[in-house]
Amino acid sequence: MENADLTPMTAQIVSEVEGGKYETWSSSKFPLLGKTNVGAGRLTLQPRGFALPHYSDSSKVGYVLQGTEVVVGMVLPNSSHQKVLKLKKGDIIPVPLGAVSWWFNNGDSELILVFLGETSTALIPGEFSYFLLTGAMGILGGFSTELTSRAYNLTKDEVQKLTKSQTGVLIIKLEEGKHMPNPKKDMSSKLVYSIDAAEPDIAIKNGGSVTKVTESEFAFIGETGLSAVRIKLEANAIKSANFPANYAVQLIYITKGNGKVEIVGINGKLVLDTTVKAGDLLVVPQFYVVAQIAGPDGMELLSVLTTTKPILEELAGDTSIWEALSPAVLEASLNVDEEFQQLFLSNTKKTSILIPPTI
Repeated sequence: MENADLTPMTAQIVSEVEGGKYETWSSSKFPLLGKTNVGAGRLTLQPRGFALPHYSDSSKVGYVLQGTEVVVGMVLPNSSHQKVLKLKKGDIIPVPLGAVSWWFNNGDSELILVFLGETSTALIPGEFSYFLLTGAMGILGGFSTELTSRAYNLTKDEVQKLTKSQTGVLIIKLEEGKHMPNPKKDMSSKLVYSIDAAEPDIAIKNGGSVTKVTESEFAFIGETGLSAVRIKLEANAIKSANFPANYAVQLIYITKGNGKVEIVGINGKLVLDTTVKAGDLLVVPQFYVVAQIAGPDGMELLSVLTTTKPILEELAGDTSIWEALSPAVLEASLNVDEEFQQLFLSNTKKTSILIPPTI
């Protein structure tokens, strides 16, 4: 991991049709994804675009970047009931391993979702593999006519109709007049989390906000083994450095704006110091330290961590690790006198993990 390339990654189009497109970050092009067992994908649906029913080999968290009328159907493992949910911009939806889902844009504008997850169970480390139930690449058409005929008590002609009528792959566009199931509001409140409506854990004037989503705030996310943190930085503000103390990998997606990211790794080496923009994906290996600086237009990001109970140790602010160390230890470790040690701690207590720009 010491010599891993942490350069921000951009997605590549896997499939693009009239109904929308699916993009992914390939572990063959970005080996760090495979080494850290995390993956990502981005789904765009045009109005009336429909992603066919499928399941995947990985747990992930979906985040709505754009869209107002998103309808999702999900059948959870060991369940015989379909749950129909409604999503909008700013919503988070966990997709547990093995869940069958379909996605439909019922609005009149483009829908964009990003999926971030872990791939320890994946066929290809660092990538999500999807198994479509129907369509030209669906598992339904993969079996022999004889087996399908006997399994469903159909004639050969009926088997042909069952398996070959849908010629689309992954995404299609439904005709006007075709209606999908209506979402259930009570179910959406249990399985969907609006991070936009949530009270931030930390909010600093002219600095920004930090909002955590763990199983304490949203029980359903625990079924993925993941948690999430949304950081919003105002213009030129800083999110001070932190590191996960419990072996979590951080997968960071820049959702809006631009800025700069710095990462420090083993032996105090600055392993990344680069600009980032909306749509970039970054991996922060376990125990590495990361900080962000927003550009003149501000910056927003979503970080998904490979743990249900993230422990993020801060290196600045009144809750920083420095506060826990005794003055004598600080003096000896920094090789400074008592006066400077007191100045350092005093200044640290006056700051936050979100630092507004200096005027």
